[in-house]
Amino acid sequence: MGTLSTPPALAPAALPDLVDALVARGWYVGENVLDAALCHELYRELTTLADHDALAAAGIGRGTEHVLRRDIRGDAIHWLDRESLAQRRFLAAMGTLQQALNQALFLGLFEYEAHFAHYPPGAFYKKHLDSFRGRANRVVSTVGYLNPEWPADAGGEMVIFAPDAPEREVARVRPQAGTFACFLADRVPHEVLPTRRPRASIAGWFRRNASLGGRVDPAH
Repeated sequence: MGTLSTPPALAPAALPDLVDALVARGWYVGENVLDAALCHELYRELTTLADHDALAAAGIGRGTEHVLRRDIRGDAIHWLDRESLAQRRFLAAMGTLQQALNQALFLGLFEYEAHFAHYPPGAFYKKHLDSFRGRANRVVSTVGYLNPEWPADAGGEMVIFAPDAPEREVARVRPQAGTFACFLADRVPHEVLPTRRPRASIAGWFRRNASLGGRVDPAH
């Protein structure tokens, strides 16, 4: 008897379109890119964390400049730590994506970090770039959506703006399970509109070593 194989966490057919879109316009959005069963497991994990108050309020900035600004950002987070099989599957898929991006675009990506993001009703995240000011170690951002059902009137969309015209909206992404977005961290402005129901996702970043003059960036 044969054994049942586990489907890929990230649809292989999406990789060429993703790479081409990053080159052509700096961003990509695809539906049904993440495996449905994996999304279900990750959604259940994040919901459990939220139910047990195991999430931390997200801030802006880092190090000594890290502050909580609920007028800018209202989500709560938990960094992925490989403790569950679902997390390990997701991170392995991002490793495959990292390899594909490096081979195709020569980006020199060497690390990936990610966290669960839980937006309670009413929460939002105002327009921003993901790369820290003056430091370009975050190169490519990813967002994977986990909610199994997302009505059209529930809000919570991620709005993507044109890199060369930051006031011009180019995409509005409904946070439906399986949808995956990827964009250049220091070039593509984006925001999360106010949500009317709990919203679940994984936000991540591929990083490049930006160490300069003995200063290690990223620090570990």
